[in-house]
Amino acid sequence: MRRDGLAPKIERLFDMVEAARRPLAFTGAGVSTESGVPDFRSPGSPWMRNKPIPFDAFVGSAAARAEAWRRKFAMDDSFAGAKPGIAHEALAHLVASGRMPGVITQNIDGLHQASGIEADKLVELHGNGTYAACLDCGRRHELGPIRAVFEATGSAPGCDACGGLVKSATISFGQPMPQAELRRARELSEDADLFLAIGSSLVVYPAATLPLIAKRAGARLVIVNREPTDFDAVADLVVRAEIGQALAPLLQVA
Repeated sequence: MRRDGLAPKIERLFDMVEAARRPLAFTGAGVSTESGVPDFRSPGSPWMRNKPIPFDAFVGSAAARAEAWRRKFAMDDSFAGAKPGIAHEALAHLVASGRMPGVITQNIDGLHQASGIEADKLVELHGNGTYAACLDCGRRHELGPIRAVFEATGSAPGCDACGGLVKSATISFGQPMPQAELRRARELSEDADLFLAIGSSLVVYPAATLPLIAKRAGARLVIVNREPTDFDAVADLVVRAEIGQALAPLLQVA
């Protein structure tokens, strides 16, 4: 059902993106919920039944590591087969056309990459859940072999290069944020003349500081989200709508 006044706001969003010289997108869970990936905060979310294990517990306990992998694979199964939606495709179009220098995301589902955005155009603030990495040497490990060992033995294998602990390549609670990604995100935000905060509740820090960094540097701020955010009052435009519905016209930006 169309909400009153929505169409003009979507038209204004299109015009603002078309006029911008350096638009930048920052995405949260709302971009992927339309693809079937559950968010953290909705009532009944499977994340509440499979809460991520804190980083210190993962490092300090073999039992916690086993439980972390069990929950990880249970969550992966809950949205297996998810594919990029219209919002992902619209942002990939803007990046591929050269209109947008990149996308900053809080999401860990890999759908931006699946939509065609190259790794050097994507800043993943919270990591990526589609593979694992050694906490000591950083070597990448694929999930298929890890799951085979886990299901056979009840524990995940260590790193075959250095023997270190292997963990999903996401940033867990209590784990240091990736400084290179944070630095790049801030640089992109400071350089943007239009900052699109899309599908994010804007309550998780330090990621939630990025819209304000862009705004203070002179960018116009647009918030596209189904629910209100604490930053709505400082935004130049707030589009409260289904994300795909709001972003679909951007597929036509030349």
